[in-house]
Amino acid sequence: MIITDTHTHLYSEAFNEDRAEVIQRAIDNNVKRFFIPAIDSETTQAMYDLEKQFPEHIFLMMGLHPTSISETVEQELQHIEEQLQKRSFYAIGEIGIDLYWDKSFFEAQRKAFKRQIQLAKKYKLPIVIHCREAFDEVFEVLEEEKGDDLYGIFHCFTGTKAQAEQAISYNMKLGIGGVVTFKNGKIDQFINEIDLKHIVLETDAPYLAPKPYRGKRNESAHVLKVAEKLSDLYNVSLEKITEQTTQNSKDVFGI
Repeated sequence: MIITDTHTHLYSEAFNEDRAEVIQRAIDNNVKRFFIPAIDSETTQAMYDLEKQFPEHIFLMMGLHPTSISETVEQELQHIEEQLQKRSFYAIGEIGIDLYWDKSFFEAQRKAFKRQIQLAKKYKLPIVIHCREAFDEVFEVLEEEKGDDLYGIFHCFTGTKAQAEQAISYNMKLGIGGVVTFKNGKIDQFINEIDLKHIVLETDAPYLAPKPYRGKRNESAHVLKVAEKLSDLYNVSLEKITEQTTQNSKDVFGI
């Protein structure tokens, strides 16, 4: 049984004291594939260092997180293009629109999202979407860019069933993490009506720890709690959940 965490920030400073132990704990729990989203140019070297340390388990993305978008957006996008020209990645991510913290750079976020989707198409890569309080805005861009060459993962999906179906219509898998275990998470009320072929597992570590770890630092080993919850909701074995979601991750990332 091999479990895939499709979204984990293992290079985060939250793991500076015990990163190797955190990764080993996950591997001991059969979580052996870690897909690492980029944030901005300041995190690039930390990602490369992580990959060098655990080359068999770490798979890197490249991209600009919407909350890192500011006056330096052009330099950041240039950095992404330079990295893409230098080496290979498994996705463009995490990219998207976030209107929760700050709406002042909305137009820049939208343009950067669109530009990065176009880069993904150019390099024949999937995208990994960050969307917070911006479903309509994200869907508007996806509608403009839709096609067979647009595909990926809607990370940390927390929307309605209708929004889930809309995301899937754009060739997106739904990234399901700790929120599915929350009492007020809501997605647990309909997720079993979504075919498992559209689901991938994630933690978003160190954020959004599932129950019973909610409020503490999340780590990739906890993706098992997400898988167990989905096993209950779908009324299928844990093996079925892990096997199908890992296959789904391979379909997206090509590995």
